[in-house]
Amino acid sequence: MFRRTVEAMEGYVPGEQPRDRRYIKLNTNENPYPPSPQVLEALRDAVGENLRLYPRPLADELRERAARLFRLLPQNVLVGNGSDELLAIVMRAVVDPGDAVAYPVPTYSLYDTLVALHSGEAIHVPFPADFSFPAALADVDARLVIVCNPNSPSGTRIASQELSPLFRRRDRLVVIDEAYVDFADGDCLDLLREVPNVVILRTLSKSYSLAGMRIGLALGAQNVIEQLVKVKDSYNVNRLSIVAGAAALRDPRWMEASVRRVRRSRDGLTRRLVEMGFEVPPSQANFVLARKPGEDLGPLYEGLKRRGVLVRYFPTPDLRDALRITVGTDDEISVLLRVLEQLI
Repeated sequence: MFRRTVEAMEGYVPGEQPRDRRYIKLNTNENPYPPSPQVLEALRDAVGENLRLYPRPLADELRERAARLFRLLPQNVLVGNGSDELLAIVMRAVVDPGDAVAYPVPTYSLYDTLVALHSGEAIHVPFPADFSFPAALADVDARLVIVCNPNSPSGTRIASQELSPLFRRRDRLVVIDEAYVDFADGDCLDLLREVPNVVILRTLSKSYSLAGMRIGLALGAQNVIEQLVKVKDSYNVNRLSIVAGAAALRDPRWMEASVRRVRRSRDGLTRRLVEMGFEVPPSQANFVLARKPGEDLGPLYEGLKRRGVLVRYFPTPDLRDALRITVGTDDEISVLLRVLEQLI
């Protein structure tokens, strides 16, 4: 009944969302702090009989608000049902069966799933040990190149000027996935004004504390966005998400205050993990990667889970010696560290 590709592929496995008990949940990079009160007020006002009506196909209110925030035109913005949907839209628009899609690894594993779903060929270019820019990525013959920046699961970031070799060829699209960039010291927005074949993805799930609303933004040249619009679902963002997203972007100071708290806690968490013997790459995201090179940390992950603390473990050859830990509240981090000390 199903395509051979679908039957043969592995589906993407999200972080665990438990329902059976209370956990300290540090496994899916959610913001530990609430969204702006303006978002909650706007949502209360929007819940009414208008829910029987379809939303605007291009989420105009949110699109225009995002364009003002990033100093672009609305025609440079596409709104999606999370940045995951925008990644799928890009694949749908660009990748024919057999086309190559290149990205540095280890990185966000959804890329592999989407490439397989579109019968493309995934080209994995290994990161150097310090997760700096892999020069070989610029020379790969690929229709599409993706760079998760800051990268997940390492949390490391590559400066926009270091990405310039990717744009020597103008016959391919380059996607910079900036899901975590609000926690970083810089971004790649300058590329939008310098090169015509780049798309930058943003999400309101992390810094704006709206993971439950599923809101993503694609930023790019007008002709690129026009092609992506052709293949998106008719009404891909619901009315309440549009309202929530526009309200969140009207209150950037709330987001910035939340980000400052997370960054402060991230620094303290990194320092303590290093003192406990972990290697931790310098994170520019709302999580850290704690490594014990050569040691399988699966048992440590299981021990944390038994004691009510969820982190992310990837049972793959290049990541089984690591745990990805979301930056929670200071109280949550204190519990995590106490349990880690007991287990170690």
